[in-house]
Amino acid sequence: MPFDDDVKACAALVHRADPDRFMAAMAAPVQARAVLFPIYAMNIEVARAPWVTQEPMIAEMRLQWWRDALQEIAEGPTVRRHEVVTPLSRVLSPHLAAMLDEFVAVRRWDIYRDPFEDEEHFEAYLTHSAGSLMVASAQALGAADETVLRDFGYAVGVANWFRAIPELEARGRVPLLDGTPDGVRQLAERALDRMAAARARRADVSDQARPALYGGWQADRVLRHVLAEPGRVAAGALNVGEIRRRVSLIWTATTGRW
Repeated sequence: MPFDDDVKACAALVHRADPDRFMAAMAAPVQARAVLFPIYAMNIEVARAPWVTQEPMIAEMRLQWWRDALQEIAEGPTVRRHEVVTPLSRVLSPHLAAMLDEFVAVRRWDIYRDPFEDEEHFEAYLTHSAGSLMVASAQALGAADETVLRDFGYAVGVANWFRAIPELEARGRVPLLDGTPDGVRQLAERALDRMAAARARRADVSDQARPALYGGWQADRVLRHVLAEPGRVAAGALNVGEIRRRVSLIWTATTGRW
């Protein structure tokens, strides 16, 4: 795929709004970046759609716009002209575009202030948001087992969720079903178990698809910090120092051991 002006615009958007994924994409081969940046840019646009307005109906319309765009990519041949949708249409298969419909749909939770209904609702949110993003990113690059990707994506999603909790609470959301220290530990343990299951099947992710998993390079450390000190979640004390971030990403990209 060419690294044209649209892909450059996607890269600039990711650089501004999601510096961690930008760093991870830049650690990938150039040809992989041209695939990852449109997908990561779409993730940004979808993630912020519920937050840019106080009107739930407008937020719903913004998410529906993305569902419609993904449907166009899935069904073809005509796709709307847009600096993210256009390059996205060149990297997503019809199957991946259709799968990402649920990725958009679950973000409706972000619009409202209602807590998650139950554990099944919370698990579905993470599975279809973080998990589906990992599947789409990796399989757009090359062959990779979906179960492995969903396990790893879930663990990365939980780690990122822990980091986002102070801001979510400040915005009036109830991000956890059980915010007690024991509840937080159990969620971290579950995420680490799924990460271990994914790593046990590294061979089921091709070399071509592997750069998509670089985006989770901080997850293991975050989850282990939470397991040891669950109070760090509410305190917003889960960020890693800049030097350690860069060194650990270089190690991940160099060794390929995600």
